[in-house]
Amino acid sequence: MSGTPIANEIRRWRFERGEMTQEALAQACGVTRQTIIALEAGKYSPSLELAFRIARAFGVGIDEVFRWKTE
Repeated sequence: MSGTPIANEIRRWRFERGEMTQEALAQACGVTRQTIIALEAGKYSPSLELAFRIARAFGVGIDEVFRWKTE
């Protein structure tokens, strides 16, 4: 398994929310655009707090944005 064991749907949710930019999501969550880029690419797992912030920015539950990868 490469990268983080947590998969995410950040890119999908950004586009479902009117093609929200990475910068707009970053500002809504109080992080840098580079953080959003790294998360989308699966480079690292967000903190629990950031995961909740991202889900809240999309107006959905955390489990609709993040999930545990199964082998």
